[in-house]
Amino acid sequence: MDFGIEPLDRLVEEFRSLDGVGRKTAARLAFSVLSMTYEEAAAFAEAILAVKTDVHACSVCCNITAGDVCSVCADRTRDRSTVAVVEDARAVAAIERVRDYHGLYHVLGGTLSPAKGVAPDRLSIPKLLERVAAPDSEIKEIIIATNPDMEGEATAMYIARALDGSGVKVTRLANGVPVGGDLEYADSLTLARALQGRRELI
Repeated sequence: MDFGIEPLDRLVEEFRSLDGVGRKTAARLAFSVLSMTYEEAAAFAEAILAVKTDVHACSVCCNITAGDVCSVCADRTRDRSTVAVVEDARAVAAIERVRDYHGLYHVLGGTLSPAKGVAPDRLSIPKLLERVAAPDSEIKEIIIATNPDMEGEATAMYIARALDGSGVKVTRLANGVPVGGDLEYADSLTLARALQGRRELI
């Protein structure tokens, strides 16, 4: 959608580069920015830059945080014997909405994909193995909560094999989450049942 106005067209294209944003939505968002006051637009731009400068990976679990450790890792009331392994921070937010899970997390930063050149060392899998093997580790169960698609399943099996012999119980979410679905979009009841019905992998 070309309006013939370079700054506006550029803004539309920037919005279009976002996941799930089509041409019409990008144009609507651009016009929303156009209708802002200068101060509102400056605050909007500042918020975007702040996310890039101030938000980073938790030093423990790789979840997103503005501090050294995320709020979950810092919460001493959490069950430190259970760790849910998820693909990204959006999955953490989805599980937290259920309010039935009280353990910790480990965020992989994606899934294994040889076709895309994503090997285990491109994810935080080595860090997960270090957490489990640490002398002061309290971890007794790893719940693999990757999405139930081909790459998520391959990642789950890789982690299960890597942890075989570690003495830690490795489970997988039950089939309450549909094959090919994303945890981010699963409703709370489905996620709760998936957590409760998780199965052992090794």
